[in-house]
Amino acid sequence: MSTKLTGYVWDACASSGMKLSSVAIMARLADFSNDEGVCWPSIATISRQIGAGESTVRTAIAALEKEGWLTRTQRRNGNRNASNVYQLNVSKLQKAAFSHLSVSDTSKSDASKSDASKIDPSKFEASESIKKTSFDPSESGGDPSVKSTTDPSDINPSCPDASQPDEQGSADEFLSRHPDVVVYSAAKRQWGSQDDLTCAEFIWGKIIRMYELAAESDGEVVRPKEPNWTAWANEVRLMVMQDGRTHKQICSLFKRANKDSFWCKNVLSPSKLREKWDELSLKLSAPLNSSRQEASISRASFDGVDYSLPENSGFRT
Repeated sequence: MSTKLTGYVWDACASSGMKLSSVAIMARLADFSNDEGVCWPSIATISRQIGAGESTVRTAIAALEKEGWLTRTQRRNGNRNASNVYQLNVSKLQKAAFSHLSVSDTSKSDASKSDASKIDPSKFEASESIKKTSFDPSESGGDPSVKSTTDPSDINPSCPDASQPDEQGSADEFLSRHPDVVVYSAAKRQWGSQDDLTCAEFIWGKIIRMYELAAESDGEVVRPKEPNWTAWANEVRLMVMQDGRTHKQICSLFKRANKDSFWCKNVLSPSKLREKWDELSLKLSAPLNSSRQEASISRASFDGVDYSLPENSGFRT
């Protein structure tokens, strides 16, 4: 997540008369972008997160591109189309944001006390790190075979070093090594595929539903902050690649934990699920296995017992 770009979006787009749906789309793209404004979430993901139809999202993105707020490059993954690579116009966002702030500040002060000759224009120019973007979709010929977004928030993963140390190269080199990536942070060496992200979103959906039910009886319950999708997807990926779990097993175990009165409050992320996996597997499966085992023991213990009475048995008279 680029908090800098998110700030620019709200200061620039929201004050420029842009439609609310377009502002929401720009905000989501900024959330997925790195500081250079590069991201590639799918239309379906944007649509789901802002609550708008996919056709509405496509139309709005086309309009934003026409107005110069972003550029997009279509790409392919094998024989099928993959999500677009978006490059936000950081320079335009920054200038519009500063322009808005300048107008707001001037309206609150005495213009006669300001001296335009004393203003240092360099303070309002894009920094070198913004001008020199680390990834240019045009350099890959429109087919970089990559999918990626970056951190929506800053939740630390349970195993920050778990990824391999050779993933510290440039963004394009990183993505060429992992063509199935949909969310990533090259700097943190974290990434996840669409299946990893879908699994993380399933976990988040269960958590949100739990909070919604709690809020129905307690109005003071506050919706939790949206997670760092890159970190969450990375944890899911590690469970699959390093621990040998399947996405179905991950969702199934979390679902059981989420229904347990104790574990639902103590397992609220993929990293915690991974940390407690063995304990959860034993404890949440214990009642079922125990009942089966007891039934088996019971049958083995009593099936061979002879319950017939001897011929001379009877009560004393």
